[in-house]
Amino acid sequence: MMEINTDNVRSQMRKGVLEYCILSILDKKEAYASSIIEELKGANMIVVEGTLYPLLIRLKNQGSLTYRWEESPQGPPRKYYCISEAGRVLLKEMDASWTDLVETINTLKHNDGRTES
Repeated sequence: MMEINTDNVRSQMRKGVLEYCILSILDKKEAYASSIIEELKGANMIVVEGTLYPLLIRLKNQGSLTYRWEESPQGPPRKYYCISEAGRVLLKEMDASWTDLVETINTLKHNDGRTES
């Protein structure tokens, strides 16, 4: 019997919703990459900078994010990311898709196998 790597399954599922999580964080407030990572970690969504930066770049390139530089008293300037209006539209679509997906999964999990006629 083949052993299932539950860590890999969990990792793949998290990757699928990471953009959604990033936009949700930035919808509340602008943030720099390290603070986004900390908020994700605080919600048990473990992510590393090597995963986050390509997503931030992709979201920026598709117009969902903007950024601004701010001087930091503790080192180099920080890049603060902000959700754009296009990002808010995308987030609203993701919210609806997420709700539909959760309802579908719950229906499948709680369906006793009988079909209605």
